[in-house]
Amino acid sequence: MKLVSWNVNGIRACVRKGFLDYFNEVDADIFCLQETKLQEGQITLDLKGYNQYWNYAERKGYSGTAIFTKEKPLSVSYGVGNSNEEPEGRIITLEFVDFYFVTVYTPNSKRDLSRLEYRLEWEDAIREYLKELDTIKPVILCGDLNVAHKEIDLKNSKSNKGNSGFTEEERGKMTALLHTGFVDSFRYLYPEKEGAYTWWSYMSKVRERNIGWRIDYFLLSERLANLLEDAQIHSDILGSDHCPVYMEINI
Repeated sequence: MKLVSWNVNGIRACVRKGFLDYFNEVDADIFCLQETKLQEGQITLDLKGYNQYWNYAERKGYSGTAIFTKEKPLSVSYGVGNSNEEPEGRIITLEFVDFYFVTVYTPNSKRDLSRLEYRLEWEDAIREYLKELDTIKPVILCGDLNVAHKEIDLKNSKSNKGNSGFTEEERGKMTALLHTGFVDSFRYLYPEKEGAYTWWSYMSKVRERNIGWRIDYFLLSERLANLLEDAQIHSDILGSDHCPVYMEINI
């Protein structure tokens, strides 16, 4: 099974920059988007053979997630728990026969950390939600988690300590999630690989010089780790300030 996750930073703009070429070429079984930045009816994607599920933010032009899947899920839910809603459109869960599939767009704590408290509350709620799902059947989680977990996961770790996305609090929440029984697929296969990033600032020459952060992930329940076949970062794919991340699993 081939899986892709991509923060497109606005799907309408990304489509104009070649999104469909990549989508058709990769031919994923499940393809996820974060930061779609639109409302219902603002785009029509003709994706033959795929079921489409969108979660729109209440605020126009903000946040939002989507999942395109060849196999129709048993059930679909939005938000955490039983509310089936999330005002910023940040989470979609699909239930399949053998696993749950969740895509998320984790809130950014903002440059001045003014949203850090909300972010940490979100992390706690998501962790408990995933733990609950994992008691029923294994879970695959993907998305823009807005954190570089370890120093190896960003270019300038020393100068960024304490900054949004690399605070001790945010990194600690990621550690706590992994300790509940999840595996970072890329680091599971490539624990020492440096220069592997998924996001770059739009500042001049930053992406060309690969001054980036790895903040987009595929995590999976530990009991699925032995089924993992590949994990890739498609850094050559443009169209967003993030690049797609890819996972292949025999499930």
